[in-house]
Formats: sequence, structure tokens, C-alpha cells
Amino acid sequence: MSAIADAKVLIITQNWGIEETEMTRPLRELREAGASVTLAALAADPVETVQHDRFEGETVAPDTTYDAVSADDYDLLVVPGGTTNVDRLRVNPAAIALAKAFAAAGKPIAAICHGPWLLVNAELLTGKTLTSCRYIAADIENAGGRHVDEEVHVDDANGWRLITSRKPDDLDAFIGAIKQTLGE
Repeated sequence: MSAIADAKVLIITQNWGIEETEMTRPLRELREAGASVTLAALAADPVETVQHDRFEGETVAPDTTYDAVSADDYDLLVVPGGTTNVDRLRVNPAAIALAKAFAAAGKPIAAICHGPWLLVNAELLTGKTLTSCRYIAADIENAGGRHVDEEVHVDDANGWRLITSRKPDDLDAFIGAIKQTLGE
């Protein structure tokens, strides 16, 4: 049995505007690998994803709300992208507090596309090197991070691991880095 079978993963989102594959692929593939994965949204209402920020995507029922969970109960945090998803997530005090709690506990955070925007507002990027969609590169740099254009980037600075990817095309590498971190 691999260590991933004992892993507890938390995915946090709003209830609308999440880039479909950036949420559904980690959710399903990590569960298929044996991890216990919790999808926590702003509200208990269905999570409505989108494709390319504009076309209707799949709707998924969340397991809980992110104000009802604790970083203490999880091994890794995943922040999927979607412009409107993360634009709202990054100003939510509960979401910011979760990101800060994961980092303070030395637990890994994985963020794809616009996902690192949450970490900008959580003030967690000073001294970190990461990748993201090109649209938030200046925000990352202004927050003290170093932006690189790579399929996936793993950074262990400041006592916690940050796994980042640019876009849905990078999901194989992103999920692979998460699995490797969890000990598959």
C-alpha cells in the first residue's frame, strides 16, 4: 500500500466559475489513487464549473464548506483555477486563513492557473518561485514571488512545499507532482 492511500487532500472552491478540469481531474484522480479527497466550497450548494471561463461545465456536489474544515485534518491543499472562482476565493477570510494555516503547519499547497492568486492575498509568496497562468505573473512578482513559465514547478522555500502549474494542459504534470508529494 502506498502512502497516498493514507493521504487526506482538501480542495477549496467557490460555488461557480471553477475551471472544470482543474477541479475534476485532481478530485477524481487522487481519489482513484487512494487518497481521501474532500471538496469544500463556499456554500453547500452545487459547485458549477466552467470551461475556458465561459462555457458551462460539470456540476459537482461539495462534501462540505471551507469554513467548516481545518488544515489540521488534511495533508495537502489544492486550489483550482478559474478566473471568477479565485477572484472571489482570494478575498474570502476563511479561504485566506486556510491557506495560511497549511503554510504555517509546513503542509503542501498545490495551485494551478489562477489558483496562486489566493496565495498572493494570503501573503505567502515572499521568497517562493512558482508558475501560473500568465495573467497573474505581475501579481505574483508584486507579492514577492518569482514567476517562471514552466509546466509544473515545485518550491520548498520557507518551510512548506508549493506545487504550481500554468493551465489545464499541464494537469498531468501537476497531478503527478501532487502524487509524488503524497508518496505514491
